[in-house]
Amino acid sequence: MSRPDRSVHIAKSVKVIDWLKTELIDQLANLFKGLHYANQTLIVDSLASLITAVYVLARRLGLSFRELDQAVVKNLQEHVEEGHQLEEWYQDLSHLEKYIDR
Repeated sequence: MSRPDRSVHIAKSVKVIDWLKTELIDQLANLFKGLHYANQTLIVDSLASLITAVYVLARRLGLSFRELDQAVVKNLQEHVEEGHQLEEWYQDLSHLEKYIDR
């Protein structure tokens, strides 16, 4: 069996990336529905699907999971240093950074 033509591979990659983008939008809509109806199961499922789709999209775009994790930690550290409101009010960002570091 021969290898698929390069243009077929590129077209397939573009199609998968487009599908992931629509998945992000779909799950964001589901999250908003979950928030509207105070449906905790829908909220958790939507958030989990969003996170999964982001990781897979990053991989499809040529980034490793580790690169994405490192970028998230760097982003958190920058926001903590800049005194982001979520950090000042709730310490959410430093808590997330500690969780990721474990």
